[in-house]
Amino acid sequence: MGSTVLSLRIDGELLDRLRSHAAKRGMSVQDYVVRTLIREDFDERFKTAVDETERFYGEGDGEPAAGSAADTPRDHVRPSAGIA
Repeated sequence: MGSTVLSLRIDGELLDRLRSHAAKRGMSVQDYVVRTLIREDFDERFKTAVDETERFYGEGDGEPAAGSAADTPRDHVRPSAGIA
């Protein structure tokens, strides 16, 4: 994956805060911003995955949704060694 340049105009006060946060972590402002964006993107994708899982299994009731994988027979699955 290559990189692309993103140029943006930000308030001086915000830049000072970004510099401060980056310095506390021993990072450049650029690395700090990129890391923050990556983390935010991960958080968003993780939340989406959790939401989809809840829709699949049913939201919070502990019971699988109709037609889910839990409805398939499990007699072909053998327990792990040492588990009765």
